[in-house]
Amino acid sequence: MIEFAKEPYPDEQSLSVLNSYVRDWFTKNFNELTPPQKYAFKLISEKRNILITAPTGSGKTMSGFLTIISRLFDYSLKGKLEDKVYCIYISPLRALNNDIHKNLTKPLDEIYDNIVKEKGVEIIKNNIKKVTIGVRTGDTTQQERHKMLVKPPNILVTTPESLAILLNSPKFVENLKTAEYIIIDEIHELANNKRGVHLALSVERLQHVADSRIARVGLGATLFPLEEAAKFLAGYDDGKPRDCIIVDASWSKKLDINVISPAKDLIYTKEDKIEDATYNEINDIIKSSKATLIFTNTRSGTERVVFNLKRRFKYGEDVAAHHSSLSRESRLEVEELLKKGNLKCAVSSTSLELGVDIGSIENVVQLGSPKSVTRAVQRFGRAGHSFKAVAKGEMIILNRDDLVECTIMLDAALKRHLDSFRVPQNALDVLSQHIVGMSLSDKWDVDKALDLVRHAYPYHELRKEDFVYLINYLAGNYVGLESRRVYGKIWYDEKENAFGKRGKYTRVIYMLNLGTIPDEVAVNVFTVSNKWIGNIEEEFLTKLKPGDIFTLGGRLYKFEYARGMKCFVTEAQASSPTIPPWFSEQLPLSYELANEIGEFRANFSGVVSDCIKESKIKTIFGKKSAVPKKADEFLSNFRINDNAKSAIFGYFAEQLYFAKVVPNNKLILVEFTKDVSSDKSYLIFHSLFGRRINDALSRALAIQLGEILDIDIGIMVSDNGFVFSTEEDIDIDKETLDSLVSDVTSGSIVPMLKRNIRKTELMKRRFRHVAARSFMILRNYKGYKITVGRQQVNSQLVLNAAEEIDPNFPIIKEAYREIFNDVMDLPRAEEILAKIRKGEIKYKLIETPVPSPFAHNLVTFGHADVILMKDRKKYLQSLHKLVMERIKSK
Repeated sequence: MIEFAKEPYPDEQSLSVLNSYVRDWFTKNFNELTPPQKYAFKLISEKRNILITAPTGSGKTMSGFLTIISRLFDYSLKGKLEDKVYCIYISPLRALNNDIHKNLTKPLDEIYDNIVKEKGVEIIKNNIKKVTIGVRTGDTTQQERHKMLVKPPNILVTTPESLAILLNSPKFVENLKTAEYIIIDEIHELANNKRGVHLALSVERLQHVADSRIARVGLGATLFPLEEAAKFLAGYDDGKPRDCIIVDASWSKKLDINVISPAKDLIYTKEDKIEDATYNEINDIIKSSKATLIFTNTRSGTERVVFNLKRRFKYGEDVAAHHSSLSRESRLEVEELLKKGNLKCAVSSTSLELGVDIGSIENVVQLGSPKSVTRAVQRFGRAGHSFKAVAKGEMIILNRDDLVECTIMLDAALKRHLDSFRVPQNALDVLSQHIVGMSLSDKWDVDKALDLVRHAYPYHELRKEDFVYLINYLAGNYVGLESRRVYGKIWYDEKENAFGKRGKYTRVIYMLNLGTIPDEVAVNVFTVSNKWIGNIEEEFLTKLKPGDIFTLGGRLYKFEYARGMKCFVTEAQASSPTIPPWFSEQLPLSYELANEIGEFRANFSGVVSDCIKESKIKTIFGKKSAVPKKADEFLSNFRINDNAKSAIFGYFAEQLYFAKVVPNNKLILVEFTKDVSSDKSYLIFHSLFGRRINDALSRALAIQLGEILDIDIGIMVSDNGFVFSTEEDIDIDKETLDSLVSDVTSGSIVPMLKRNIRKTELMKRRFRHVAARSFMILRNYKGYKITVGRQQVNSQLVLNAAEEIDPNFPIIKEAYREIFNDVMDLPRAEEILAKIRKGEIKYKLIETPVPSPFAHNLVTFGHADVILMKDRKKYLQSLHKLVMERIKSK
């Protein structure tokens, strides 16, 4: 049963579960118990499964560890502490593992020193040992690994991948059998992806080899729904979630955050003035704070901000960048400087939003939208490094859509709303790895193996047919695959209903190819005449469809096709790109936040509509215009400055004057219009559902519309909607739109999406990832690294062979599942289509002479690149002038 902890335990009761030496150490170093500690000490002492969610600086780590440390010193004082592993700590970050090692070594040493002082010679006589801690990751040297094998630490600090390796290390696994506790930190970073799925199976395999029940402790900062996280942590027994207590202290830290617009008019204020105002604002924040952390969302943005701060304000070494493209040494240096208080400001893309110890940050600045309430809370939670501190920060916003988005995001955070996450279900590629891993240690009855797998929450509903199909594949029972050098890794006897290890190289293959993070490299870009132009990230290539136009080196190119790790293009004759080059880095807007923005649109458009009825057009759009009282009162409920109020009101007023309607979460506005700079026709779907959902919706609608009109359709997808474009002279009327919607909502869109995706780069690359995780292709063979280019070629050959066997072959099935559920959000897309069919979500067609104000950021989406920013600004201004001319002529 999963339940929430109710009343905290009195401090005396919580401290009473600690042995006297641990209790004395804690009371000397801390004045009081933090909110999570008031629950955790007692519950962990009872060996309950417990999920603790609390902000940075709230004592989460000590909540999870102190009772366990006390238990280990109890063993030591009785002379029963062996050189065995009793507690395993898992974190997704190696840097966090090193922090934990440092932060626990001090209390372990101090507690033991106090025991030595009191016990003296009895230490040797009674075999009272020090509690030991050790780190085992991919960075651990062979010498250290050997020491750990000879004398294992009592507390093992490791990563999900290293735990999976240790479970298949015949000698070391003996040291894991005594495990009594497992702590999973940053659980919010694991539960929603395949690393977490991999870990969930490893934990169940660990429980299988352990001598007794292992108590599970989960630690996280921002989690919703908490019940889902608790199921992931505790697992299942007999088809039901195991018992788990949820300690929710996630909102114990107060937030003091404001949304700032650097200009009242974000359309016509000159670019250099907005930039000056933005950097002056940032500089004021940095100067008034001991340490500032800035988030930019992209690595290129991080470098740009650092460069400008140094150039404008002569910061020198007081400002530093931190992102994943920098070397590990550079990142560690920045973390150490922050921790020691020797750095005035760090600028990061996403790499510092997790719980790596960076000391006391006084202020967090977010440039642009982080696209998620949960991510915003996580980032701003880095400010104020104690549980009584206030998380102080600012969101600085440079366009009107982001301004609305961040206003509602902050409001949602203050109302304690978070975005939901989903645990991937029945990932067959991850399961392949574990079936091979299980075979290395034992001969397995299929039903007993399936029972173990179903204990893990991500597989609690796994069908036996899928499990057996996977075993047949891994056993090499499909002759068509052997011609592509895909050989059996296990043996399987159908009559005996059992499987086990096959071949002497299987262990080597497993150890060298284990893990879920795919290999990715830069893709070289050539013209079709084979002239090299530059390179792009592979993830960006997965977003491209033939005909897409993007910028590289300041020029426009049209994507034609890809071969292996080469991308082939032609020079584009179009006036604008359809996809910005940083698109692969952009974080998608969460569905929950999109829905709240939609509700705000519906409510505020009613307020603005009333203001328009009560006012003359000059008072709304004149040079001395001000936000009407009714609108000002409404916007005063949000933490935004006066510039932001003016920009938001003007945006809605323009849309209502021009188009008479504002799209929202219950109304999809479909706008048929023309491009003012070319002969293109645009069909714009104002569907505010987030990019992952819009990706699925746009593909389905474009396929069907292309068939209805017998034309090729270009697609631009963003969080706020999607745009269909064509050079053909077309006419879209209500009858055509009704027919289109009827066709797409009449049944499942899965078959048409499968046909559409099969030949795309998205499918080719994602299949390679899945095939590598499934050991269908290898990343490393007998110690030799196989290049990503060779892996890509091999995966295409294997895909063709697998399709000949069965189009629903398990690895193909998993590739589609990953695309539909993890890259896109097909389940919610189909929910939206069902609501349209039932009339719960309406749609309305309008025809406009030029794109409406809410369409401007959609049709200029491809211009959102540093090189093209000025062109984009000019284009936005020209669109806005055309809109205002028509408004004022009415």
